[in-house]
Amino acid sequence: MKVVLLAGGIGSRITEESVYRPKPMVEICGQPILWHIMKEYAYYGHDEFIICAGYKQQVIKQWFADYFNNSSDISFDYRNGRNEMTIHESHTEPWKVTIVDTGLNTMTGGRIKRIQKYVGDEAFLMTYGDAVCDVDISKLIEAHKREGKIATLTAVMQDQSKGVLDIGGDNAVKSFREKKVTDGVPINAGYMVFEPAIFDYIEGDDTVLEQKPMERLAEEGQLMSYIHKGFWQCMDNMREKETLEKLIDAGRAPWMKWTED
Repeated sequence: MKVVLLAGGIGSRITEESVYRPKPMVEICGQPILWHIMKEYAYYGHDEFIICAGYKQQVIKQWFADYFNNSSDISFDYRNGRNEMTIHESHTEPWKVTIVDTGLNTMTGGRIKRIQKYVGDEAFLMTYGDAVCDVDISKLIEAHKREGKIATLTAVMQDQSKGVLDIGGDNAVKSFREKKVTDGVPINAGYMVFEPAIFDYIEGDDTVLEQKPMERLAEEGQLMSYIHKGFWQCMDNMREKETLEKLIDAGRAPWMKWTED
């Protein structure tokens, strides 16, 4: 499956970093959090990515343009008036990455609508470019196929301001709304699976995925949840960035399953 990553937002709550780069390009221990998320999916065999860029989208494109050279051992030979470059060894990930400028002010649903032609008529994975998780992607996909609905999202218990889910005994999402501070219920952690029919629920650039499309899917019984009881952490501010870095430094980063091998 192709993996769609939302990476176009401004990141207004982490302005110390986002003034220079999009939030998904903010580094944790030397690599953008976007790279960490892509490594998660690649661990489960999903290596074709579509990045929905927007704010400072040129930063994302330049990073990937330089990725091969920056991940390789290279000799530059300027002798005899020539400029010869030899690649000795490359540590680049075997990925295909499509970066799409989905607009500066486009909403989340609108960004997904804009990359429809790159997804094609097939199911796809989607998540946000600012959170890491140790969810088993293969089991998430299995659950989605088993239920046969248009959308499946990963639900976790966190005290965060994310979308609130009312989940029934059959794991169907009965309702979807924005979270209140006083809530203590499962939230939408992203890590979703969509059938191509999702594009029919999105009108245009002004459509917020987490509002009318998700609400309508829930009302129609087309939105399922995959309950994840493991690790999930977003990076909305510098404190959360430092939390993720401390986990890596301590060798206790649950999402970095690729290091276990």
